[in-house]
Amino acid sequence: MSEERDFLGKEPVGKLLLKLALPTVTAQIINMLYNIVDRIYIGHIPDTGDKALTGVGVCMPLIMIVTAFAAFAGYGGAPRASIFMGRGDHKSAEKTLGNCFVVQFLISILLTAALLIWNRDFLMAFGASKNTIEYGVEYMNIYAIGTLFVQMTLGMNAFITAQGFAKTGMLSVLIGAVANIILDPIFIFGFHMGVAGAAWATVLSQAMSCVWVLLFLCGKKTHLKLRVKNLGLDASIVLPSLALGLSTFIMQASESVISICFNSSLLRYGGDIAVGAMTILTSVMQFAMLPLQGLGQGAQPIISYNFGARNPHRVKAAFRLLLRASLVYSTLLWACVMLFPQAFAAMFTNSPELLAFTKTALRIYMACLLLFGIQIACQMTFTSLGNAKASILVAIMRKFILLIPLIYIMPLFFSADKATAVYMAEPVADFLAVSFTCVLFTFQFRKALKQISATTEETAS
Repeated sequence: MSEERDFLGKEPVGKLLLKLALPTVTAQIINMLYNIVDRIYIGHIPDTGDKALTGVGVCMPLIMIVTAFAAFAGYGGAPRASIFMGRGDHKSAEKTLGNCFVVQFLISILLTAALLIWNRDFLMAFGASKNTIEYGVEYMNIYAIGTLFVQMTLGMNAFITAQGFAKTGMLSVLIGAVANIILDPIFIFGFHMGVAGAAWATVLSQAMSCVWVLLFLCGKKTHLKLRVKNLGLDASIVLPSLALGLSTFIMQASESVISICFNSSLLRYGGDIAVGAMTILTSVMQFAMLPLQGLGQGAQPIISYNFGARNPHRVKAAFRLLLRASLVYSTLLWACVMLFPQAFAAMFTNSPELLAFTKTALRIYMACLLLFGIQIACQMTFTSLGNAKASILVAIMRKFILLIPLIYIMPLFFSADKATAVYMAEPVADFLAVSFTCVLFTFQFRKALKQISATTEETAS
């Protein structure tokens, strides 16, 4: 019996989830700092901080697309590699790693070219104004250079966590985040580089994380090694991985589409201040999204491995624990936002006008945050079980079928304050999406457990 089977298939589920989730949650919290620290420093640049923050905030749709493509291959391939490991098929698991690496590299080249050529056009379409466009272009011209590092770090790090090396995965993010936190004030304020300094700090930090990840996957400690013989693309490996990663891609890329819809509507109804507030709202939402995704990533190797090993009891136990932990976190964060919205807003701006506007908008935008733990737990479990169709359906339902139409529908019913009505689209969509997800998950999860239970009984007889 292999070492990883003893680890993921035998250790008590509660202890195992704690062991794996603590580093992944920590990594996501660090990643959250990585993502928002630029905006915190930029928002406090003397005299131009509020405009610079809005300009860089409009870059977020493009940055979300870059990270979504990393999830497309990495977050689809990693659960499949875990399932292969559970079945004892080490060769297919390593082949999945190698193929996803090549896909990530090819995607990186295409994204870099697109960002360098068309970033001004994208930013104007995404809600930039003549007052903020130059800040966004300056940031994206530099950020685009680091696209390869983002793709490799996020995508390949998923394979490290999928093997049970949660602490190593955490270190991958920690290295870049600490470097970014240190370099940001040096470049922005020390060298007086402003927005360009924030971008260069991010690129250099991502490069450090990338080197760490690739060295580990080519080293001696990893169970799944990056080998030259596995770099030849195989449709039977690549296509199922991309199909499974499509749900996470849609979930993250749709955030980009939604940001565009929000920014364009808010620029129309509320001007630059409403778009600037949206930058802060999406940043605070990461306090919810990233730690919840960290919990799901900690549970993923347990659920995927034991699903592949046909152990329904451990799959069920891991999901229930994930659901409880996710709900507790989302409820606590919701209470903090409702009670202290100004404290969250003050992290990103010292402009009295923007601070007052954001305080009210936060309470509206995050009104249904307490239910979000259910949404993320169910969606991450769909992915862990290899259920690509259900995971994609849940992602499409919340973002495309519900939220995007509501962004344009809600202002029709609130003529007095249309900008507030735009923010209200988020909690309404969240409530409806969670209701749909609960019903779908109940049926699909039971079906998956019956499937592996029946297979186990047939094997035993």
